[in-house]
Formats: sequence, C-alpha cells, structure tokens
Amino acid sequence: MPVLRYITHPDVVPDPDVLVPEWRLSPTGVARARAMAAQPWVEATGRVVSSPENKARAAAAILAERLHLVVEVRPDTGEIDRSSTGYLPAEEHEAHADRFFALPDVSTGGWERAADAQERVHAALADLLVPGEADVAVVGHGAVGTLWYCRLTGQPIDRRHDQPGQGHYFTVDLVTREVLHPWRPIDAD
Repeated sequence: MPVLRYITHPDVVPDPDVLVPEWRLSPTGVARARAMAAQPWVEATGRVVSSPENKARAAAAILAERLHLVVEVRPDTGEIDRSSTGYLPAEEHEAHADRFFALPDVSTGGWERAADAQERVHAALADLLVPGEADVAVVGHGAVGTLWYCRLTGQPIDRRHDQPGQGHYFTVDLVTREVLHPWRPIDAD
C-alpha cells in the first residue's frame, strides 16, 4: 500500500534578525531529522518533496541523502505568509496563530488567510495523491500541514488538529486518500 507522509521540519533556531523563511534547523532539529531518516518506514520512500524554506529543505535533504534521492522543491507548499508581521515573540505569535485558525476567512494582522493557505497547499500537492510504486515524503510546515490534514480528513479548519510540536508527520493512504493516523513524532517508531 503506497502512502504519502506529510512531515514537518523539526526544531529551528528562531532569530528575530533573520527572515523566518531563512531560519535554520537547530542542532536538536538536525539530530531529530537524522533519527527520522533511520526510521523503518523511510525505506519505502521513493520521492522526497520539500517546501522552499531553509528549515524544510534541510530536513528533506537529510532524508533524501539517506535514500540517495534528489529533493523536489515546490514553492507553493511554503509556510503561511506572515511577512506582514515578521518575527513575533513566542506568546504574540501563538495569539496570532490562534486567531489564524479560529477565523480562517479573515487575515490576522495581515497574514495569509487560513482558507487561502489551505487551498494553496492542497493545489500544490494534489497531484501526489495517486498510487505509485513507492511512498512519497513531503517536508513542510506545521500550519499548512494542519490545514491540509483538515482538508484531507473533511474537517473544518481548527487548531485542535495542529501538530503537538515541530517535527511530526501524518500518513495518507494513496489508494483511498484516507489519513491513516494523526500527528506522530518523526523520530519515534
């Protein structure tokens, strides 16, 4: 049974002086990505797709290197556009994120609307929802991953479906297009 795994980048180094898309994986994030690449489920992966941001591409590169594959970067799979606010301290960011999910048809502080981001990521990945000879890994971001999870499971956009932290994945059966499980940590069986 071929599957698609939507994987969120692991831990990053937040830096208020660097644009968010340019943030890098932290040493912990690199270690977790390497632990992910050693998981038994990785062996069946025959395609690695990534969003364009540094942190996602770095995690995808670790996975692809393990499998001797080339990472396919898809620009429209990027994280939500929150350039209007740029870096926000953690507490303020979480408040914005809460509003983003609670009001999907409204822009929060100039951020991309959740409804628009959901449609964007779905359109950018829909062609991957077909059975192939190997599993597909998509490395991206938690918010757009959660939006896509909601779309694939037929549930309204709601933050209660959000990943419990960076570095998680969910799996989609490519024959039935059914989500097989909610978020799981990338570095645990």
